[in-house]
Amino acid sequence: MKNSWLRLRVAATVTALSLGTAGLAVAAAPAAQAADTAGALVAKLPITSFGALVVDSAHQRVYLSDDRRTAGTGAVQVYDFAGEKVTTLATDNVPSTLALSSDGSTLEVGQTSGLISFDTATYARTGRIYGGYDVYCPRDAAFAGGRVWYTEATTTSDCDNRPYHLYGTSDGRAVTTGWNAPGRLRLFGAPQTPDRLIMAQPRSTTVTDPFLTVFDASGATLVRNAERRFADSTGQGGLDVRDVAQSADGSLIAVADARTGTRLLRADDLADAATGYQPLPTGAVASAVAFSRDGKYVARGAAATGPTADLVVQAADPADATPPLEFAFEGELDGNKVVPRGLAWSEDGSRLFAVTNGGSGAEYWLHVIQPPAAQYDTRFAGALSTSAAQPVVGEPLGIRGRLEIDGPAPARPVKVTAVRHDAGGDRTLAAAEVDTDGTFTVLDVPSVVGTATYTVSFTGDLTHRPTENVSLRTEVAKAPTSIALSAPAEGTKGVGLRITGTLTAQGRALPASLTLSVVRTDKRGTNALTSASVAADGTFTVDDVPGTNGEVVYEVGYAGDDVHGASTATATIRVRKPV
Repeated sequence: MKNSWLRLRVAATVTALSLGTAGLAVAAAPAAQAADTAGALVAKLPITSFGALVVDSAHQRVYLSDDRRTAGTGAVQVYDFAGEKVTTLATDNVPSTLALSSDGSTLEVGQTSGLISFDTATYARTGRIYGGYDVYCPRDAAFAGGRVWYTEATTTSDCDNRPYHLYGTSDGRAVTTGWNAPGRLRLFGAPQTPDRLIMAQPRSTTVTDPFLTVFDASGATLVRNAERRFADSTGQGGLDVRDVAQSADGSLIAVADARTGTRLLRADDLADAATGYQPLPTGAVASAVAFSRDGKYVARGAAATGPTADLVVQAADPADATPPLEFAFEGELDGNKVVPRGLAWSEDGSRLFAVTNGGSGAEYWLHVIQPPAAQYDTRFAGALSTSAAQPVVGEPLGIRGRLEIDGPAPARPVKVTAVRHDAGGDRTLAAAEVDTDGTFTVLDVPSVVGTATYTVSFTGDLTHRPTENVSLRTEVAKAPTSIALSAPAEGTKGVGLRITGTLTAQGRALPASLTLSVVRTDKRGTNALTSASVAADGTFTVDDVPGTNGEVVYEVGYAGDDVHGASTATATIRVRKPV
């Protein structure tokens, strides 16, 4: 999860958070925990795409499938509730979907050639159903009416637009239902409504007003009940379903709609519920939804950036105004978003399992979350400031600020992160710990002259919500240079004299093989002399033979470069006539 401080981000292991009146409880987990995390674990999944997630509470197992549309054998990944990988279930072809029977005893795995049944207690294969077609287009499956239902396409390509057919099963064989529609049809069942099967049509280039429908699977024939399309008379508002979930009592259906957020519907007629959920945070696109089986909570997953929450956990009753728990995922250690259909609860409601995606786009993480009893607000107090009145290239710079944190003090120091934006692009800076008084200093060494904008973020932790970013714009100057000269007070006309000096600079090291301009001014005028070469240690020598008596002024100058400023120094020598 975010580092255990959680904007929810971590490294290769699994997350554990807990919902209880006693506050945060962390499940013991042997999986390696990231050094900077506290009470948060995340498992890096050995998959390159995501198909399905189901949770077997009776045996405390989490099953995950890949969604590769390729030939060859595959496997279902099996984890326990502590985030440890337990085993894999070998499949004959690549698995794309999973369905758990209402009693938790059977796991159905949809693969390219059909379905495989596994005993969840022994992992033994207990059955196989061959589909009519062996194609790469993924299947979907769900239990309802005491049997498994699945979908099937008849081709391998353009899966999102091809017709899909709905099949039932009986006595180990596939049974056609006659129901079909364009697009990769999605199926949803739930043990609290064992005879209800929900089917959702995905949005695609050929389907702009998809349907959502409910079937009664209690009898020998699948009977369609409520059905709804969501576009208005102008064709706007069509559904873009990413996930569907049923409330604990079965009276409500929640739909994660990528276009409108979380839709809350009455199960009997699919009309909008009298009271809906508040919108997801601005910029968050709905991707997943799951109700806890104890009826207390609903989890809503999303794809968002920065400190915007990717996961909201709140009271399942939309009329309950208790502030939600918000979590944001970001970075190489936890992924950047909750994947579609990537949320599931344990039966007792104590754990929420979330699958995130990020990195190269083909990387996935499993978070096992036991949310705290409450989360508290945070905010940046006042404006940011810099440690130096004039930031310069190549010199350390501190970006200072203060973070206010409500609620109990964190068990470990929280951290803020920062990004510098300048003419060279964006650079993520090292995270900075927040002191007990809320102050922090983010360290940087500016590398480009000109305007630099520093944006500081706090992405939250298990008990503290993310807060709005704060920014500071500053001008970065060239690093100053200086020249020191050592010259004799007097000289003699026609006799050689020597001036020595040193060139020094702040910031980056000066380039090698520098030369300095040398100008001599006397009563005859001003003349440029041979330039002086600078040694590696910054020293140089100027040799001259003055041609006139009187006051002679020598000026030595450095023109500067892209990151160093110019500088000059003068030495005045009284030149006398020869005796």
